Amino acid sequence: MRSIRFQKTFVATSSVLCAGLLLSACGDSEENQAGTAKPEKKAAGTVTIPTAEGDLEVPLKPVRVAALDNTSFATLKALGVKPVAVPKGLLPDAGYEDWQSDSSIKDAGMHFEPKFEAINAAEPDLIIGGYRFTEHHDKLSKIAKTVDIAPSDEAEGGYVNSLKTQTESLGKIFGAEDQAKEIVAALDQAQEDAASATKSEKVFLGVVSAGKVDNGASRIGRLTEPLNLVNVLSAEGEDSTSVHDDSGLAPETIAELNPDWLIVLDRDAAVGTEDGAEAVAAKKVVDGTEAWDKTTFRKQDQVIYLGNDFYLTEGIQAYTDAFDQVATAFKAAG
Repeated sequence: MRSIRFQKTFVATSSVLCAGLLLSACGDSEENQAGTAKPEKKAAGTVTIPTAEGDLEVPLKPVRVAALDNTSFATLKALGVKPVAVPKGLLPDAGYEDWQSDSSIKDAGMHFEPKFEAINAAEPDLIIGGYRFTEHHDKLSKIAKTVDIAPSDEAEGGYVNSLKTQTESLGKIFGAEDQAKEIVAALDQAQEDAASATKSEKVFLGVVSAGKVDNGASRIGRLTEPLNLVNVLSAEGEDSTSVHDDSGLAPETIAELNPDWLIVLDRDAAVGTEDGAEAVAAKKVVDGTEAWDKTTFRKQDQVIYLGNDFYLTEGIQAYTDAFDQVATAFKAAG
């Protein structure tokens, strides 16, 4: 398992970007002098979509797309879009081997250290930014038209609803609106099934990292918002949706709250540990917590482990699968 340490430190400077743009311009000039034409852009017109910056006109059916927002990856794949650049460190281990190994797809770097020169060299018609790359929007916009259609907790209807908007926008951009509707319909059905299966049970949302379980309400509380579940711990007082923080939550505190269910996100399964040590599986951590021996969720074996790549996906397909998990588990429990 690879180890990736996500940081918020921005180490790239505008001078690097400018240098990259200048080098690209020089290269273009030399190619033109030599009679070698640049690849012709073949966008089929424009289309207007809602973005974080308001309605924006973007290329219709863009040929060269830099995809930086990891929540869009699965939908782009489903729509048959092959990007010219992606942050390869954010690709899940399974399902993206073709993107990972394809040398024609440039590595855009990570959100804490983007490779602006590589993105520029990919000559994108459109950059799908936002989410982890939000703070780099202005610099990316100097390379090509950049859109932020990432899901957001602040969006109307919340994060899950904004996943639907994102999918519909991608369908509109790539002329695949019928496929996008099918993806949205699958989420709607899974969410409806999960809502019907839940009856105000108490649940603790946990994030497992570095062999410990912490409060995950700020990160995966999005999952329970549209369901009939009661979180025993809210996200109140948590600064962000980060899963790196160690709040010092004691297992005994959860035992006293005695939730009926435990829903777990295993961060280390997706990206490895902060120090590069071997990750301890979430199930092993949960099963080994003796303080929970008398809890309802332990005695009734009512624990749901989200997909191992959930932390790296978090898109509409990930939430569809998660709702399906909830519906299946709760129905089975009666």
